[in-house]
Formats: sequence, structure tokens, C-alpha cells
Amino acid sequence: MNIRPLHDRVIVKRLDSERTTASGIVIPESAAEKPDQGEVIAVGPGKRDDSGKLIAMDVQVGQRVLFGKYAGQAIKVDGKEVLVMREEDIMGVIEA
Repeated sequence: MNIRPLHDRVIVKRLDSERTTASGIVIPESAAEKPDQGEVIAVGPGKRDDSGKLIAMDVQVGQRVLFGKYAGQAIKVDGKEVLVMREEDIMGVIEA
């Protein structure tokens, strides 16, 4: 993928949610909720403060993150849907 986000933007690929319940019932794609976690695939350089100093990003490529249900803008790149969002839309990083 040849896309580089600007400023404090992050590109996130949604992680697939489970399609079956604990009791084994299969949930169809149309009824399944969109997952609220994903993997960071690209990170911008960061935001600049009032004096022009660059503020480094807290997230890194490869990290799993949590975000709001309606966070980010969905776009298609190379036939795959990804989300472009600001770093402030990310609620947390999932530690392994």
C-alpha cells in the first residue's frame, strides 16, 4: 500500500470480528457489528504545536488499537477498506 498519512493522522485496518456466538450460532455478515479494534498500518509524522515544534505520535505501525464505532473516514486502497483517523480518535492500544 502506497499511502502516507499527513500530520497526526493514522491509517487503521479493521480486525475481523467473530462470526459465531459462544453457543455456536453463526451471525450473518449483514447482522454483525463492525469491530471497534484494528491494526495500525501507517502513521503520520505528528502534529505541530504553536511554536512549530513537532509532537511525536504515541502509536506505531503494527499496534492493535481501540477506537469508537463511528471514528475515522472509510476509504478503499488497493481494493481493501481502511480507516483514516486522527490519533485523538484512538482510545487505547491493546497490549499483548
